[in-house]
Amino acid sequence: MLETNRIEYKQQLTDDLEKEAIAFLNYHEGGVMYIGINKWGKPIGVPDIDSDMLKIKDRLKNNIMPSCMGLFDVASENINLKDIIKITFASGTEKPYYIKKLGMSEKGTFIRVGTAAEPMPVRMIESLFAKRTRNSIGKIKSPNQRLTFEQIKIYYEAANKTLNEQFASNLELVEHLGSGIPRILRNYGKECFIFTENFLRMIFPATEQVTPQVTPQVTPQVTPQVKSLIRVLAKDMNRVEIQEKLKLSDKEYFRLSYLKPALEQGIIEMTIPEKPTSSLQKYRLTSLGEELKNKL
Repeated sequence: MLETNRIEYKQQLTDDLEKEAIAFLNYHEGGVMYIGINKWGKPIGVPDIDSDMLKIKDRLKNNIMPSCMGLFDVASENINLKDIIKITFASGTEKPYYIKKLGMSEKGTFIRVGTAAEPMPVRMIESLFAKRTRNSIGKIKSPNQRLTFEQIKIYYEAANKTLNEQFASNLELVEHLGSGIPRILRNYGKECFIFTENFLRMIFPATEQVTPQVTPQVTPQVTPQVKSLIRVLAKDMNRVEIQEKLKLSDKEYFRLSYLKPALEQGIIEMTIPEKPTSSLQKYRLTSLGEELKNKL
C-alpha cells in the first residue's frame, strides 16, 4: 500500500517526526504514521522498537504545542516478520498545533497536503487560532439560563469586596476599560497598527540604540546523575564506554537521566551533531562542562 493523505511511511525514526505529527493533528481527518516501512510500502523493521517507542512518546509530549496528549496512540505491529511502529493521530481540537521551539509560524506549523507535510499559510494559522480563542469563558453559554449573580455577590461581600466596574474583568468577560489605545496613538501614530483578517498587530519602533552588555555566564544547576557523567567523561567516548564507566546497564535510563539533560544544558556535545543516531557517535565535554568538572 502506498502513501496517501492519511498514511505516512518512515524507514526509521527521523528528526521530522514532530513536523509530520503536527500536519496530521492539523488535518481534518488525522492520520497514521508507520516507522519501519520504506516509501514504497515495504516493511524494513525497527532494530530497537522499545527504545524508539519511548523516544516518540517523549518527543510528541514535549515538543508540540498545544499539548497533543490523548490525541495519539503508539503501538507495535508485526508485518512480514518485521517489527513496525504504528502512530495513530486524531484531528486536534485546538488547532493550529506547532513545533514548540519554532512557535506558531510558517516555520513551525504544518498541514497535510496530499502525501506531504506543507507549511501552513499565515492566513490559515490566524483563522484557526481565531476559531480556537472564540471558545473563551465569555463565549460559553450556560445550560442553566436561570442563574443569577446573587451567590457570587455573597462571596464578594464576605471578602469585603464590592461589585464595581472591575467585576466584568474579574470574570474574564471584558478587559478593564482604559486609555491605552489613545496613549499609544499619541506616542507612536497609526502606522504602528497592522490590520489582518483576524488579528490586529502592533509594531513599536525603538527610540534609542541599545548598547549590548556582556553578562557573566550563569552556572547551570545540574543533577547528581549529570555530575557523575561529567566526572567520568575524560575524552571522546561513545555511549557504551560511558555506561561502562558509570556501571549502568539500562540504556534508556542513561539516555533520559544522564545524556539528554547534559546535552540540553550545553555541558556535553556530540562529535557528529549532524547525525545524532550515528553508530560512530561519541560525546565530549564542552568548555562549560570542563569548567564544571574543575569545580567538582
